[in-house]
Amino acid sequence: MQAQHNPPASIAVTEFKAHCLALIDNVATGKTSAVVLTKRNRPVAAIVPIDSDMPELWGAMRGSVTVAPGTDLTAPTGEIWDAEG
Repeated sequence: MQAQHNPPASIAVTEFKAHCLALIDNVATGKTSAVVLTKRNRPVAAIVPIDSDMPELWGAMRGSVTVAPGTDLTAPTGEIWDAEG
């Protein structure tokens, strides 16, 4: 993927419908760094390229929690809670 040096484009949602495939291609190829979708001139969403160097999420938190010795993580907490509402 190319470096992102181009400014983001801004477009109304109704106009985006007519040009969405071309705008997505522009973001994917780096011609545009992002496309900001607006409703009534207020930003509501953005189309940005996916970072191809995303780290694997499975196991990303491994080693970040320490359980005290003797702690039973399956033991009931004693709290009463309503799972239906």
